[in-house]
Amino acid sequence: EVQLVESGGGLVQAGGSLRLSCVASGFTFDDYAIGWFRQAPGKEREGISCISTSSGYTYYTDSVKGRFIISSDNAKNTVFLDMNSLKPEDTAVYYCVAEIPWCSLTPDYRGQGTQVTVSS
Repeated sequence: EVQLVESGGGLVQAGGSLRLSCVASGFTFDDYAIGWFRQAPGKEREGISCISTSSGYTYYTDSVKGRFIISSDNAKNTVFLDMNSLKPEDTAVYYCVAEIPWCSLTPDYRGQGTQVTVSS
C-alpha cells in the first residue's frame, strides 16, 4: 500500500520557521519525484516545490524561493520542506505528492495534508 505521511505543520508567527516531513512507503522511492503543493480556503492549488530523489534536482515556485528548502533523505524515504521567514500568505494545507517523472497538481500519490497557519 502506497503511503505518504506528512508531519510538522502547526501554528507559527510571521517570520518564524517550520519543517515539514513526508515519509513515503509502498513504492520505490528513488523512482519518483517528491514534492509539495498547498491549498488555502477559496484559493487554487499551488505547486510550491519538488525534488528528484535520484538526481537531487529541485524546483521552487517564485513565492517561496529563497525562503523554503526541499531536501530528501533517501535512506529514510523521507522528504523535508524547511520553511523560513514564513508569511501569513503561506497559511494553507500542505500536501506531499509523489509522481513520475515530475511533480504536478494531479499527482499519482498524495498525502493527507498538514495544516500550516502563520499569524501576523
